[in-house]
Amino acid sequence: VGGIPTPFSALVSAGVLDQNVFSFNLKNDEDGELLIGGIDDAAFAGELSYVPLAQKSYWEIALDDVTVGGESVSSCPTAIVDSGTSLLTGPSEDVAALAKKVGAISFIAGEYLIPCHTSSPDLVFVLNGQNYTLTKEDYIIPDGSLCLFAMMGIDVPAPNGPLWILGDVFMRKYYTVF
Repeated sequence: VGGIPTPFSALVSAGVLDQNVFSFNLKNDEDGELLIGGIDDAAFAGELSYVPLAQKSYWEIALDDVTVGGESVSSCPTAIVDSGTSLLTGPSEDVAALAKKVGAISFIAGEYLIPCHTSSPDLVFVLNGQNYTLTKEDYIIPDGSLCLFAMMGIDVPAPNGPLWILGDVFMRKYYTVF
């Protein structure tokens, strides 16, 4: 805004970072980490899979598909990865179809409840041809005998939407580098 660079852009321009990246290691029941200027190789196993930006605004990426039990439930080809969003969000119709397939029931204002102790299929987000799987344990928030389905229907209007927001629920499972 007003030509003022973001703090990260200012650090990159000043040449003070070891790497021109920042990374998140979010956790469920432990302290997480934001690392500016590097990647914590001890925080994940295997190789990083990079997803190219579709647009620089909002860290927008192409979303190949969202599936439940191998069946596509997404009509939206766009997503953003956002540490400022606690849940997963997507177009209301897509989320409603997905909720039905995992056994979640509508609660209030786009939120869903799901029985905690029944089995439900995995959710798979396909990004750049790579599957990112969330098990039921990843996509529920326990609260007694009922759990909150950690996904909410939000219809982001054009020109920014429609889109999926892969928030903290996604980022707790997958080490994320920007």
